[in-house]
Amino acid sequence: MSKRTIVTMPGDGIGKTVLPEAIRTLNAVDFNADYIHADIGWEFWCKEGNPLPQRTLDLLKEHKISLFGAITSKPKTEAANELAPDLQDKGYVYYSPIVGLRQHFNLDICIRPCKSFKDNPLNFIRKGKNNTIEEPEVDVVIFRQNTEGLYCGIEWTNPSAEVYAALNTHPKMKNFTWCPKEELAISTRIFTKKATERIIRAAFEHAKNFGYKTVTLCEKPNVIRETSGMMLAYAKDIVKEYDGISLRNTNIDAQMMWLTKNPEAYGVFVSGNMFGDILSDGFAGLTGGLGFACSANIGKDVAVFEPTHGSAPKYAEYETSIVSPIAMILSACMMLDHIGETEKASKIRNAISEVVKEGKKRTYDMLKLSGSQDVLNQGAASTTQMTDEIIKHLK
Repeated sequence: MSKRTIVTMPGDGIGKTVLPEAIRTLNAVDFNADYIHADIGWEFWCKEGNPLPQRTLDLLKEHKISLFGAITSKPKTEAANELAPDLQDKGYVYYSPIVGLRQHFNLDICIRPCKSFKDNPLNFIRKGKNNTIEEPEVDVVIFRQNTEGLYCGIEWTNPSAEVYAALNTHPKMKNFTWCPKEELAISTRIFTKKATERIIRAAFEHAKNFGYKTVTLCEKPNVIRETSGMMLAYAKDIVKEYDGISLRNTNIDAQMMWLTKNPEAYGVFVSGNMFGDILSDGFAGLTGGLGFACSANIGKDVAVFEPTHGSAPKYAEYETSIVSPIAMILSACMMLDHIGETEKASKIRNAISEVVKEGKKRTYDMLKLSGSQDVLNQGAASTTQMTDEIIKHLK
């Protein structure tokens, strides 16, 4: 197979720590690739006023596939205050570069698998009959629409007269006539037919290809009638094309209760942007937390693979890193699957499974220790040691 070129975007904080560990693991299974570094993140916001430089977009456009580490994002005022002095008060506005990437390349399909590894001490357990302890096997894949919804970025504080006049054509705005325009903050939630049908179809295709019997739409159509209602209506049409797969419809609030009652009863989920984000973090909490949470952002031409954890800047300052590299390595496995290297992806996942089951090496989170440099003296594996153990178990 021809040699691949992978764009690597470490980003901020522990992104710079865990991404090299994923590359070490890929090298250990003889994945044939060149890695090209690309700039992204807080450093480039502060010194250039742009956390997603055009040179990075150009690399992604050329090479199509990327591994991404983590991003630091801060509120509007704090972000503006951290700009270089010569950039202050020049009209620069911070916008999340990962959201920017998704929208620039229309990476509209976000896939977030949440699958438990046997004997992971962080797995969800519950009390069963006669005071027994049950550890349900969780195998859920969440399809999250990635470019629309509340994350589309169409927002106003003190909207212009034109926007305010347009909003006031809606009868429900009469409930806010008491509020001065300059005290209003408004975010829109936009769904389109094209993107909605595409994410729903992607969820059903995954269910068909991997043997899942259900696709659960998790939204709130009883209250958010237009956008969630649109998604439900299209899902009801699309399910007719998939024999043997049933459609479930749950509200996000009720689902967050049910996911700790019977998580083993679910397979594939599909949601809009915000509810998919909430749902995936909830299920990640049942399967080891964000240290095990991987994801893919997939468009028609470009795909970016990333762990869903944040940049955790405190931990990036430690002399010896203590964070788990597993989420980043699992994200690299998703990349391998995407480009047809499924055998290499399976080898890595099997190695992770064996390491978790054996329990000889565990990072601080798996030992349920509070994060500090001292955890290494309490038996926790460092980031590098955990990767070494995974590589040792590759077969």
